[in-house]
This record gives sequence, structure tokens and C-alpha cells, in this order.
Amino acid sequence: MKPPILALKNVRLADGPRMLFDGVDLALEPRTRAALVGRNGAGKSTLMRILAGLTEADDGERAVTPGTRVAYVLQEPLIEGETLLDHATAGGAAAHEAAAALESFGLDPAKGTSGLSGGETRRAALARALAEDPDVLLLDEPTNHLDILAIETLEGAIASSRASVLIVSHDRAFLERVTQRCFWLESRKVRKLDRGFAAFDAWVEQLTAAEADEARRQDKALERETHWLARGVTGRRARNEGRRRRLMEMREAKAERLRDTRGSMSMGVASAGTSGQRVVEVKGLSKKFGDRVILEDFSTRILRGDRIAVVGPNGAGKTTLVKLLLGELPADSGQVVLGTNLEVAYIDQARADLKDDMLLKDALAPLGGDQIMVRGAPKHVVAYAKEFLFTDAQIRQPVRSLSGGERNRLLLARALALPANLMVLDEPTNDLDMETLDLLEDMLSDYEGTLILVSHDRDFVDRLATSTIGLNGRGQVVETPGGWQDFLSQNPGFFGVSPAKAPGGRRGQGQSRGPAPAPAAAAAKGAKLSYKEQRRLEELNAMIADLPGKIRTLERQLADPDLYTRDPGAFERFGQALAAARGKLEAAELEWLALEERREALEAGR
Repeated sequence: MKPPILALKNVRLADGPRMLFDGVDLALEPRTRAALVGRNGAGKSTLMRILAGLTEADDGERAVTPGTRVAYVLQEPLIEGETLLDHATAGGAAAHEAAAALESFGLDPAKGTSGLSGGETRRAALARALAEDPDVLLLDEPTNHLDILAIETLEGAIASSRASVLIVSHDRAFLERVTQRCFWLESRKVRKLDRGFAAFDAWVEQLTAAEADEARRQDKALERETHWLARGVTGRRARNEGRRRRLMEMREAKAERLRDTRGSMSMGVASAGTSGQRVVEVKGLSKKFGDRVILEDFSTRILRGDRIAVVGPNGAGKTTLVKLLLGELPADSGQVVLGTNLEVAYIDQARADLKDDMLLKDALAPLGGDQIMVRGAPKHVVAYAKEFLFTDAQIRQPVRSLSGGERNRLLLARALALPANLMVLDEPTNDLDMETLDLLEDMLSDYEGTLILVSHDRDFVDRLATSTIGLNGRGQVVETPGGWQDFLSQNPGFFGVSPAKAPGGRRGQGQSRGPAPAPAAAAAKGAKLSYKEQRRLEELNAMIADLPGKIRTLERQLADPDLYTRDPGAFERFGQALAAARGKLEAAELEWLALEERREALEAGR
């Protein structure tokens, strides 16, 4: 193995009274591509700053081979200079190299640096670092705010780079594609796995199980030694003082383990009663801003329990589409029909609802007081905040003091406190550590409501989505079953070809996920529904309008905590009536959908 070009040895650093690193060793050899993995707050960004030479450790050694050039892309980069080219050349890169790097990320080198979006800021920072042709490239959350196409551009750049690369990221698919080594920052130390990130979870599971066994053995030994000490050591010979000292060391070791044990995060969401079978119905939807077409003639149907992913390049109109689907933004043409009994929870990627001077306590309880309603039950705001790993001290701190991951956890805490049967998550994975991501994924997998997810995290989309809507920024919108990989296999070239060759026919042509139209032979039997079918459709409309109110009434009656004790028979009757009403509503909606599709097919065949 070649000697390292950048290394840390026995590094220690305290953050106030808290020890952040205690004997960290880490080495990067030439052309190493490694992941640095750890929980939010473990100190990954601080460790990267020590490696970059921007922060000095309290103790230990940073060794770097003379002449080694280190480029560091911060988690929140600052773009300076009059133009993007000025910024990209500020570190010494040649102008032609800097321009080529910017253009590879879809940026105009002559563009000004003011008013950049999060994605443009990230791409400009990455372009500058790559153009400098460094020996060591340190990347802190490089995929945040990048669309999937830009992430793939970055993957290609890392693969062709001669630099050693160390990456902090929550994006599993990205890490699996680019890494060949993992460093795990846990309990103030770093452990190394000489394999790529695909092997990381199994390795951590083995380590954790072995350490749990060792902790149980130490606890047993501590129990025995404590019993020995209780029998009295003062009258024993001096040689027993060594045993007493070992006991004290064992106690301190256990206390250290307990201090290092992170609280478990409790994440759950309650469905706010059952929504209608049809959640959103879209027909012929079109929207443009000026001459820029966002989508044209797009139709889809979202049913209860669907998990819809919305993907595409930055600026393609993903958030616009979501707002159109929710009725928050008017369409230029077409129709959006929302289903019945919808309760929506919306997490905005811009975190617009969080003001910097707002206290965390007030963000969770905006009406004041110490109690908030969590999925229909009162809970103390401090206790609820602790479920999302916030400390007592943070409760009364302003939002500006929170990290990006902590802000995202705060938004999740606010949204998940409310009962909802339609959850809309716009870039929910930014800045979250992998443990929190796994917990969020498990919660969403068990969620009984409907999910609309805007995300650039390919692994997250593949694990959750039942269908994926893609926008390519040229007005075309296509929906296919499955996740990101399914979308790519069914729509090759959709994001990269000219409009004339893109899937979906003419420019802006959308494809619906809904059932195929009835055959022409069926349409030939008549131009409209029969009298009996038309009457049945009217009856179904009345039932669908009436049943949700009855369901809500039964749900309120069953929510009475004393009902079962007071009247078990009534509790059973209400429960049976509620199940029957829900079944009747679902059957009515399915029959209504079938008749509506038949009516549309007949009218199309006239």
C-alpha cells in the first residue's frame, strides 16, 4: 500500500465541555475514494475542516505530503466574484479548465454570482474544486440541492479524477457508486472498512453486535466487582487497592458508554381518517411562465395509498407540479379535482416556515403554551422535541443556531404532529443522517395515507415509489410505474434528447398512468351511457358526497375513550358501522371510476 498523502494521527478536539474527537486516526492514500459516515452532530464537518487545515485540533498530528493540493467543498459553500468564472478561477485554475467544469454542470461561466439557487451554488462550488485538479478532494454533502443528472455528472467526474476523495453524504446510491473505503465516525473515534459503502451496513451490524456482547460481559464484571467492594475494602491488604482502581475504571467506562449512547428517535404519523379512493384527478393540465412551458396536456390519477415520486432536473418545475396537484397554483388549462376528506401535511424544501429568530419551542407550538397536539393527543413540547433528538438547551435556542439536519428534523416534527392522509415531502432527505433517513423510510413504508415525494435521492425513490413522474424541463411530463431505475429503463433518453425524440410524442405531450381507454368497438355501441348507467352514476355521486360525513361522525363516536366501558354494545355497533361505511365508500368510488372511464371512452368514440 502506498504511503498516505494526508493523514490524522491521535487527533483530539473538545467542543466546550464535550469531547468531540478522542484519538482519531485517518489516512488517505493516493487515488483513494472514501466515505466518512456518522450521525448528525458526530463531528464529520469539523473533522473535514481539520483535514483541510482550516481548524486546528487540541492535540494530535495532521500530516500532509509537501506540495499536496487540497480542495474542500463546504456543506454551505460561499460563491464570490463578479461571475461564476471569476469564482471558479479564484483558486488558481486555468480559465479554460474552469469554464469547462462549469459548463459540464450546466452553468454559464459568464453568469453573475448574485441570486443563485441552492443547486447553482452547489454546482459552482464543485466546478471550482474539480477545475483546480487537486491531489485531495474533500466533499461535504456534495449532492444536497443537486438534481439526479448533476449527481451523475459528479459521479463521472470523481471516477475520472486522479485525486483522493473523501465524501460526507447521506446519498446511499451516490456513495455506493463512487467509494471503495469507508470511515465510520462513532463514539469520538474513527474505524475503517476497506470496502465500498455497499458493504457498510452489514459491517456496522457485525461491529454493533460484537460490542453489545462485550458491554454485557463488562456489566457482569462490574456487578461482581461492586459486590466485592460492598463487603469492605478498608481492612484488606494494599494489593487489593489495584482491584478497587480497576473497579473505578470499569464504572467510568460504563458511564462513558452511556454518555455515548444516542437517544432513539421516535417518528410516526397518524392518518387523519380515510380519504376518498380518488385523491387527485388531473385532466389535460398545462402551465407555463411567459414563454417557458412547464407542462402541457398532462393527465394522471392518484389513488389512496399511492406513493408518487416527482423527479427531474433543477428548475424543471417539480415544485410547480406539486402545487398544481394540490390546487395551490392555478393551471393555464385543464382540470384538477381533489378527492374528499383530504388532510394534507406539506414539508417545503425551502423551509420557508422557519424564521431564524424563532425559538425551537415556538416553532413546535406557534400558539404558545407548553402543550401541543400530537396526532390527536396532548403532549409536552419538550418531551416531543426530545423524540426528535433535541436537547433541553436547544428548546429555547433560535432556529438560526440549528444545523441543516436539525432544521429538517424540526420540520418533520411539525409535520408529523398533525394527522394527515396526504403527505407531500419536497426534498425531505437534505442534511439528514442515514439513521434518520432509514427511520423516515420505515415510517413512510408503513404510512396508510397517500404520499407525494419530490426527491433527488435515487435510493430513497427506488425504495418507496409506486410510480414516478418525470419532468425534463422542456414541457414534457411522463409517468411510469416503479421508482427511478424503472423510469430510466422505460424512458431511455427522456432527460437528454431533443423534444422531437423524447418519449411522449410531440413537445409537451404527457402520458397518463390511468387505465387505457376502452376499445373502439366498445365505443361503437353508443355515444353515451345508458339511462340505467346514468342514474347509477348520479346515485354514486350522492353516496360519495354523503358517506365521508357519516364516517367522520362514527370516528368521533369511537374516539370517546369511555365509550367501551360505558356501552360495549354501542362500541361494537359503531365499529361495525364504520367498517361497513368505509367499505361502501370504497366500492362506490371504484364503481364510479369504472363508469366515468366508460363515459369518457364513449364520448371519445363519437
